[in-house]
Amino acid sequence: MVESVNRLDMLVVGAGFAGIYQLYKAREMGLSVRVLEAGDGVGGTWFWNRYPGARCDVESLDYSYSFSRELEEEWRWSERYAPQAEILRYIEHVVDRFALRDGIQLNARVSSAVFDEARLLWTVRTEQGDAFECTYLVMATGGLSIPQRPQLKGLEDFQGKWYHSAQWPKEGVDFTGQRVALIGTGSSGVQMVPVIADQAARLTVFQRTANFSVPAHNVPFTDVALAAAKARYPDRRAMGREAITGQFLNANTKTAAEMTEEEQRAELEYRWRGAGGGFRMLRTFADQMSNLQTNKMVADFARDRIRAVVKDPAKAELLCPKDDLPFGGKRLCVDSHYYETFNRDHVDIVDAAAHPILEATATGVRTDEREYAVDAIVFATGFDAMSGALKAIDIRGVNGAVLRDKWAHGPTSYLGLGIAGFPNMFVVAGPGSPSVLSNMVHSIETHVDWIMALLRQARAKGVRRIEATQAAEDGWVRRCAEEADKTLYPRANSWYMGANIPGKPRVFMAFVSGVPLYRRIIEDVAARGYDGFEMA
Repeated sequence: MVESVNRLDMLVVGAGFAGIYQLYKAREMGLSVRVLEAGDGVGGTWFWNRYPGARCDVESLDYSYSFSRELEEEWRWSERYAPQAEILRYIEHVVDRFALRDGIQLNARVSSAVFDEARLLWTVRTEQGDAFECTYLVMATGGLSIPQRPQLKGLEDFQGKWYHSAQWPKEGVDFTGQRVALIGTGSSGVQMVPVIADQAARLTVFQRTANFSVPAHNVPFTDVALAAAKARYPDRRAMGREAITGQFLNANTKTAAEMTEEEQRAELEYRWRGAGGGFRMLRTFADQMSNLQTNKMVADFARDRIRAVVKDPAKAELLCPKDDLPFGGKRLCVDSHYYETFNRDHVDIVDAAAHPILEATATGVRTDEREYAVDAIVFATGFDAMSGALKAIDIRGVNGAVLRDKWAHGPTSYLGLGIAGFPNMFVVAGPGSPSVLSNMVHSIETHVDWIMALLRQARAKGVRRIEATQAAEDGWVRRCAEEADKTLYPRANSWYMGANIPGKPRVFMAFVSGVPLYRRIIEDVAARGYDGFEMA
C-alpha cells in the first residue's frame, strides 16, 4: 500500500500564539501551510494550563497580538491580568476572525521530522499516522509545554485523585470539603493556592524552595480606562519594543548607588504598591540583575513584606527565599493574595527541603517526619522548559543527526532561530532568544516576521536551502553565555538553567540582555545578507 503524504510549503508544529501567527503570515505570503496541534483545541499554553487561578503574569494589553489595529480595537479585555479562560477565548477569536481554523489540524501530535538532503524536504509524521512533506518546518512548540511528570513513589497506590497543573481536567475540579496536598510553589502553585484554599477543608502546601512573589494588583478594566488605553495603543507598543522585556514597565534608569536611601526606599515602595504591581519590581534599579548588593536590597525589602503579611513567624520564614536566591533569578511569581492565604487556619506549609517527601501512601503523603492524610494531590511541578518540546520529537537533520543528541549538553542555536545541521527548520521563541524573559507574544511576532522576511528574500533569489553555520551557532552560544554571566541569573537553580529536571544540563537557555538589543542583532544579521546562514 502506498503511503499518502501531504505536500506543503510549510508545516508548523503547535497552535498556540506562535503557530497561529505563523499560519497567518505564511498565508499572507501565499504559502501552502498547515499547523499540527497535539491537543483537541487551539491555544497552546492557554489550552493546557486551565488549573484554578491560572492567569497571565504579563498585562493583557501587552500579552496580545499587535499586527492588527482592528483586532486591538474590537477585543475588550476585562482585567489588567487576563485569566486563562479569557486568553483562550481571545485566541479562538483570532483564529475565527482571520479565518485560520481550516489550516489547523488538531489531535495531531508530531512524533518525527526527518530531513531529506537530496530532495530538500522535511518528512513529518504524527503519532496518529499522518505524513507530510514540507520545504520549511517551523517549530512553534512553546517554552513551557512538556510537563514534568510526577516522580512520587507509591503514587499508583494513592486511593484519592491526583492532578497536574498542566493537564487539568476540562470540567474542572471541586475540592469542597477535601484535604488537599499541593506540591510545588512556582508560578502555577502560587496562583492555585488562594483559589484551592477557598474550597478545601484543609490545604497543605509542600515547598522545597521558596521563591519570590509580588502582588499583581489586578483590577477590572472600566470602560473609561480601557478606552484611554486603546487610544494610546500605538505608543504603548512602541515603548514596549524598546523595553528590555518587550513590555513597557516604566523602568528606573538609575542604579541604586545613584540614589539616596530615601529615594531607594520610595522607589521600592512605589513599585510594590503603587506602580501597578507585577514585573515592575524587576525594574526597580538599573543594576538590579547585575549588582549583588542592589539585588539584596530588593530581596530584603520583599522578605520584609512577606513577614509583614504572614502572621505566623515560622510560616513567614519558610516563605521567605534564602539569601542565595537573587531576586528575579528564578521566574518571579505574580500573585493575588498568595501570602495572605497562609494566615487562614486551614492552610499550612511544609518545608520539603528539611523534610523530604518520601512517597504517596494509600491515604496521603509521607515525609521523613510524618504522614499527611489527604483526599487529593495537586502537582505544580513545572516543565521541561524551553528544550523539552523539541527533544520530545525525533528530529533528524543532515546525515541523520539527531537533535536530542546534539542537545545532550544543553540546547544550542543561532539567534534562537536556526540550528546548524537542520536546514530549512526554524524555531519561534526558542532557546538562545529572549523568549521566556520577555513578553512572549512580542517575541513571537518578532521571530515570525523575521523568518518570513528571510523566506521572501530567499524565494526571490531562488534559494532552496537555508542553514545556520556551525561557526555562527558556536559564536551565538558563547555570546549568550557571556551575556548571562554579566548578570545574577546563573546563580539561581532555576528552570531557566534546567535545574528543575534531574540530569538536565545546567545551561542558561535564554538571551538575557533584552528585546531591543536582540532585535538590533537579528536586524543587523538580515541587513548583512543573513550573515551566519548558508543559502543555496
